[in-house]
Amino acid sequence: MIEPPSTVSELNQTAVRRRLTVLAIAVLVLLAMGWYAITDGHHLDHDPLLTGGNYVGAAICHRITERTFEINGRQLPLCARCTGIYLGVAFSMIALLLAGRTRHTDLPRLPILLTLIGFISVMGIDGLNSYSHFFPNFPHVYEPQNWLRLVTGSGAGLAMGLLVFPALMQTLWRDGNGRSVIDSGWELVGLVILVGTAVLLVLSNQPVILYVMALVSVAGVLMIVTSLNAVFLLMLLKRDGKAVKWQETAVPLFISFGLTILELGIIVWLRFNLTGTLTGFPGLA
Repeated sequence: MIEPPSTVSELNQTAVRRRLTVLAIAVLVLLAMGWYAITDGHHLDHDPLLTGGNYVGAAICHRITERTFEINGRQLPLCARCTGIYLGVAFSMIALLLAGRTRHTDLPRLPILLTLIGFISVMGIDGLNSYSHFFPNFPHVYEPQNWLRLVTGSGAGLAMGLLVFPALMQTLWRDGNGRSVIDSGWELVGLVILVGTAVLLVLSNQPVILYVMALVSVAGVLMIVTSLNAVFLLMLLKRDGKAVKWQETAVPLFISFGLTILELGIIVWLRFNLTGTLTGFPGLA
């Protein structure tokens, strides 16, 4: 029996409210943890979540101290650019989950897609200019700034989230609806405002807020690597497009998460054995 539209709408609203409640509780827990860590400086030095985040960050980020924000003198797990990238990933994917876009399997329309490519290109330009400063005699366009790395990174991260999310959904579900993951330019504007708010929170330099943003950025790393692992794994095993219910996605997502931890762990082990440090690289500043 097909439910009337009003009933379907009510069910969707109930699901959104439930997700928002869970998110609000998670944010409050993170804020409480951040407050406890910040108000006890000794505890911040040995905070297990930030320490774990350092290992995740070291697998995908240079972690050069001068290019990284700090919480009360403690370096964040990711550099300014990577913090922006993975905040963009995390906030975009969480927003799509909260909006119930889990059955939307198509990329954004061409104008939006070109805009997202533009976001990535801007980060690439800023990254090249920043990289050129490793070579004093190389021509520089402008002086790099951590806030600029954060801003351009967040735009690229937003684009990455909007590109990878529908690929994951298409790989998971048998009955995707074939709709675009975002329907209009206004929805993109809303996501830009959301990610922009995260950027402003980082730039506020408030220790508790920085603590939460640091953990969210680390979560963004785990989210996108797990998503990519799931896409490749399901396609490799020819198990893509099989799930009908969320319960059927648990096993492939759990295995993909395990692969993520293994991959990042191997990279960190190699990095430490080759360089002797998880912070920066010898000879680079």
